[in-house]
Amino acid sequence: MAHTSHMVPIGTALPDFSLPDLDQRIYSRDDFADGPGLLVVFACNHCPYVKHIEAALGELVDSLPSMPTVAICTNDASAYPDDAPLRLRDQAIRAGWTFPYLVDEQQHVGRAFRAACTPDFFLYDANLRLAYRGAFDESTPGNGKPLTGNDLRTAVEAVLAGGPVPEPHRPSMGCSIKWRDA
Repeated sequence: MAHTSHMVPIGTALPDFSLPDLDQRIYSRDDFADGPGLLVVFACNHCPYVKHIEAALGELVDSLPSMPTVAICTNDASAYPDDAPLRLRDQAIRAGWTFPYLVDEQQHVGRAFRAACTPDFFLYDANLRLAYRGAFDESTPGNGKPLTGNDLRTAVEAVLAGGPVPEPHRPSMGCSIKWRDA
């Protein structure tokens, strides 16, 4: 069953985080404090919704190089081995991702963002306030709609231009985050 994003309130501050990428380089909130904003994508390797958009996401991010981007995998890799770091590396190569892919092994960061599904997109403005949360576009596996990335592209372009992202924002849809039992 598909899940949708929580639609965190616009204007919410970027949560503090410090996570390793697949090469163990640490990225934190402070690394993006002086930029034009930050696109955070909650992703994983096993989800068909992520697989559906992964190559198009890589192309979109590469076409908007001035917007820093990170992907974060929050899923419990012990229960979902396809989401372990070595498999995430395979995914990044397959999808042509040139942005950091961070691993949230303790799942604290995913909870702080209120991530709900994969993919789940959070776009922050230059003040690191949430400007967009929502879908890549209208396409989902099997619905026959073209994969364009238009919703996310429009949002990133608005943030880069210093403006707000017009609402309404369509919620992202995908596999639920695979939380460990508490």
